[in-house]
Amino acid sequence: MDGNLNALTTVFTEFYYWVTVVFMFLIHVGFCMYEVGASRRRNHLHTLMKNTMLIPLVTITFFFFGWWIYWAFPNGPFIYEGLGINWDAGEANLPWSETMSTNLGDRITGVFWAAFLLFSWTAASIVSGAVIERIRSGAFWIHAVLIGSVFWIIDAAWGWHYDGWMVKLLGYHDAYASGVIHAIAGGYALGVLVVLGPRLGKFAADGTPRDIPPHNVWMVTIGLFMIYTGFWGFYAACNVPIISPELIGGQITGEVWTATNIYLAPTTLGAITFNFLMSLSGGLLMAYVVSKGDAFWTYSGGLAGVITASAGNDLYHPIQAMIVGGIGTWCVYKLHFIVERKFKIDDAVGAVAVHGYAGFIGLVICGFLLWGAPASPFEGYATISPWGQLAGAIIMFGVLGFLPAFIVSKIMAAMGMLRVPEEVELLGLDFSTEEAYENAIADVQAAEKSMA
Repeated sequence: MDGNLNALTTVFTEFYYWVTVVFMFLIHVGFCMYEVGASRRRNHLHTLMKNTMLIPLVTITFFFFGWWIYWAFPNGPFIYEGLGINWDAGEANLPWSETMSTNLGDRITGVFWAAFLLFSWTAASIVSGAVIERIRSGAFWIHAVLIGSVFWIIDAAWGWHYDGWMVKLLGYHDAYASGVIHAIAGGYALGVLVVLGPRLGKFAADGTPRDIPPHNVWMVTIGLFMIYTGFWGFYAACNVPIISPELIGGQITGEVWTATNIYLAPTTLGAITFNFLMSLSGGLLMAYVVSKGDAFWTYSGGLAGVITASAGNDLYHPIQAMIVGGIGTWCVYKLHFIVERKFKIDDAVGAVAVHGYAGFIGLVICGFLLWGAPASPFEGYATISPWGQLAGAIIMFGVLGFLPAFIVSKIMAAMGMLRVPEEVELLGLDFSTEEAYENAIADVQAAEKSMA
């Protein structure tokens, strides 16, 4: 009987993660619709292709080395326990390992790998929206690989692994990835934008920002609803659906089979259902009020609400989740326009604010609301605290997000690889190939000649 029960648990777990991956695919469909809806005429195809091609690029690189990073680096080089590289765990997740292929003896690795891969796509897509209408495709794809297969998975190893050094030493807690996905991707997008510069015409001669509204609010709306739906699957993918106490030594769940969060602490799908919907609602309501009914920001605010509450949504009361979502959304909306005016940052879809600022703020709020609660069920780990969460937020947003993006973008800009020429930007990036660009120039010249 025990053998049959374990077999059923394995098959259920395999199917569970497979379903979450399918749901999370909708996040990427939503991002494609959202970005095309937000971009202007003659940029649609470039915007869509830029976000589509990150799928094969990030998938392949994540297979070859991204997944290995998660298992090999939970202790962080020179941070905890000496060098800290877990070679044994890493070895089992190299591309030539038996578990990384068709293998009837291991039904879980493939679907678990895929769940993390879809997180990688999400991190890259967050950056994609912020930089539309002016970045070279090749430059973006390099950034997509770096954020999707290197930097976000390093922060996952550090703060989203049951054995991660940030969880052990800082009491870092981020159950549904306020920081691990969103703060780092928002910080990374900001690092690129600082170097990339604003779209032509975004700022008037006196520095006043001009509003460039989405060309199709319906596409933006439907795209964001798809992201909401996929994000619900994202929440489920952050849990382990059912686990035997024997698998973790009996010290976590006693004698009860249970679902756990990413840190192996017992939880339920009911808990995240309450808190996902309440934080979404808090964000939507606050965004509607603070933006005075602006459609773009109302829908974006729902996402900001969920992201802000995500760090502690395994432990919050639903009313807390609603309030946290509302507070985070108010801060996000105000910060977006303050940063835009003061620093001339042109974030085309508000990605830095909705993901980066919301994730950062959510981590800090979590530190206060859950102060003293266990970050992990393992004995001897630090408890949740404001300073541990603040340190984690700085690491996610700044150290692993903004800093590498800024450095890489500076190098690209110096080599002429980052931004399209002004003439191409004026015509639209759908004319970014040399032949299409020359044809478009000829059409413009012919039109000018006929008018003369």
